[in-house]
Amino acid sequence: MTTEQLISAYRAAGQGQVFAFWDSLSPQAREELAAQAAEVDLTEVERLNRSLVFKSGGGGVNLDGLAPAPYVRLPENGGNTAEWTKAKEAGEAALRAGRVAAFTVAGGQGTRLGYDGPKGTFPVTPLKHKPLFHVFAEKIKAAGLRYGRPLHWFIMTSHANHEQTEAFFIEHRFFGLDKGRVHFFRQGRMPAVDFAGKILLETPGSLALSPDGHGGSLRALHRSGALDLMKAEGIDTISYFQVDNPIVRSIDAAFIGFHLLSKSEMSSKMVPKAYPEEKVGHFCVQHGKVIVVEYSDMPDAMQRETTADGALRYLAGSIAIHIIDREFARRLATGGDGMALPFHRADKKIPTVDAAGQAVKPEKANGIKFEMFVFDALPFANNSIVIETARADDFSPVKNADGLDSPKTSREDQLRQFARWLKAAGESVETDSTGLPKPAMEISPLFGYDTATFVERWQRLPIKPMIADGLYLE
Repeated sequence: MTTEQLISAYRAAGQGQVFAFWDSLSPQAREELAAQAAEVDLTEVERLNRSLVFKSGGGGVNLDGLAPAPYVRLPENGGNTAEWTKAKEAGEAALRAGRVAAFTVAGGQGTRLGYDGPKGTFPVTPLKHKPLFHVFAEKIKAAGLRYGRPLHWFIMTSHANHEQTEAFFIEHRFFGLDKGRVHFFRQGRMPAVDFAGKILLETPGSLALSPDGHGGSLRALHRSGALDLMKAEGIDTISYFQVDNPIVRSIDAAFIGFHLLSKSEMSSKMVPKAYPEEKVGHFCVQHGKVIVVEYSDMPDAMQRETTADGALRYLAGSIAIHIIDREFARRLATGGDGMALPFHRADKKIPTVDAAGQAVKPEKANGIKFEMFVFDALPFANNSIVIETARADDFSPVKNADGLDSPKTSREDQLRQFARWLKAAGESVETDSTGLPKPAMEISPLFGYDTATFVERWQRLPIKPMIADGLYLE
């Protein structure tokens, strides 16, 4: 499409205001604006205007027929040990066959942490202050070494941090990974619109664009060619996790095995909620399909419901860890079989320009952003399965500068994990009442990335280091 055709298409769609300042722009600014405008699917914007911007009344989430989703319990919580063993063996076989890839959603910046840079470059470990990307790289490398097949790692960046992320990996020599197996691609973007459905300009020569949400990761996998590369490499199983969680088991053989044995197209991990109002989504079943209902969409009374034994009825909390079948991701990305992730509306304060091209910084919401959520894929998946995981071994995100889910709480959770591993190996470790060890310590995933692999390696050491003096193992 030529620039003239592009402008005509916008005018025909009632979005000609995008080019209101075209005559005053430099040739380079015109080129940049035209490139941004070409990203936008005007038909999709019109559909979203009809369904989310102009639609009145109704609202809210349909809770009819809602029930708690069943899940596979951990053995220590009453689960079947033989079933877990079988699942782990199936997952290990898939890893040895090279069927599994890691996929990290890493489009965010460290703004909420008071950090200037991509969130994946933020230092998180207790002693060495390794950045998140370094931690994940070591976990992925360790899994490749254990199962004899190096893994591919797909990393979804954003337009805001793509170049910085690539440069960071180059600077750190890809943390010891084969750079040919680390793949970066950008997240999609969506234009913001005002309450009349008109696409907003951020400046006279640029659209107000924002990432399309973590649900957009499935479209990005397809559009980037990542799914085709996976197919060529024999990869059919995608281990999905977000960049802010340093203790995530990036490659979990048992989780992979449950997914494969159940012939699931999308599987999920849950943690039991710590308290009724914890701000996590709830795994539920509705009309025979697994769904996630956000805490903000579930009435407080439902969140507080209990079973006969006093446990929370809606106990299964979503922590954004999934296994996704490759071709399921492709069908969702392309709209195959009529499938498509829904967009959600978010009213926001969006910097824009007025009719004279002057900058406007609104004091209240002046427009709408559109985003997709990856968990909205679950109702489309066949045989979706939810398995329980231990929060202490899989979920301690770094989201806030202080308080809950902060660098401090995550470092402390890492230390508690290291202390548990040492105790499981028969060592005496001085800890406080919360399990936080007194000695400083850090264990690289290359030494051990869960209790079993740590104990196995520790017991092979001919001379054990003194724990009381502080400990670093790699």
